[in-house]
Amino acid sequence: MVRDVETLQVARDDGVVTLTLDRPEKRNAINAAMWRELLAVFDEVAATPSDRVLVVTGAGGAFCSGADLSGASDDGLHQLERMRTIGDVALRLHRLPKPTIAKVGGVAAGAGCNLALGCDLIVASDEARFSEIFARRGLSIDFGGSWLLPRLVGMHKAKELAFLAEVISAKEAADLGLVNRLVPAGELDAVVDDWARRLADGPPLALSMTKTMLNNAFAVSMDQALEDEGRCQTVNFGTADTAEAVAAFLQKREPKFQGR
Repeated sequence: MVRDVETLQVARDDGVVTLTLDRPEKRNAINAAMWRELLAVFDEVAATPSDRVLVVTGAGGAFCSGADLSGASDDGLHQLERMRTIGDVALRLHRLPKPTIAKVGGVAAGAGCNLALGCDLIVASDEARFSEIFARRGLSIDFGGSWLLPRLVGMHKAKELAFLAEVISAKEAADLGLVNRLVPAGELDAVVDDWARRLADGPPLALSMTKTMLNNAFAVSMDQALEDEGRCQTVNFGTADTAEAVAAFLQKREPKFQGR
């Protein structure tokens, strides 16, 4: 397990890992320590078979207000090197071979917005707000936003969100397709818990391959997509999980998947 974590809380419950950004006094703004710790936790979840799903959220009401720009770093690195480290975090989240859920109950801005968008699913409360706030800080978009936004909302809407850097409500985000489910604030925990449990109880190998194929969907032809589907399905038919699913169906019971 990742030890000596200063800026995050990590909790595990029967396959569900809840990662809480824990700098509430800064609205969970990400400093250098948090970048390092996020990468370490993502690596650990990817490598731990008993971890089935990752939920990312924030402490103190906010999700994440973006990168912490309030203090200069004394790490001796050039800014480009720091940005490449941040890119490594975004890519590790994207490549995580397990389902990820962003639980957004407050502000998600800048890199924090794109941290949410980088998850597979987003559940937001009606108190959530989203902003690609970079332009207001004299910055261009980062943490994968230039790749994620056009795929989620189309190029022209992506440019509007990035250029104008407006703060949009949870309802506006849902209407744009940025959010999977919009719920009252009092129901956020229950809805995310339900989704996380359903995913954790699902077939790990099949879900992992489905995630990879969907992530690659815009980069392959129909021919290649069908070939990938065929290969993945062939792998599935050789697993104990698919055999268990068939047996459970015939026996009229719920399957118990082991990831084998």
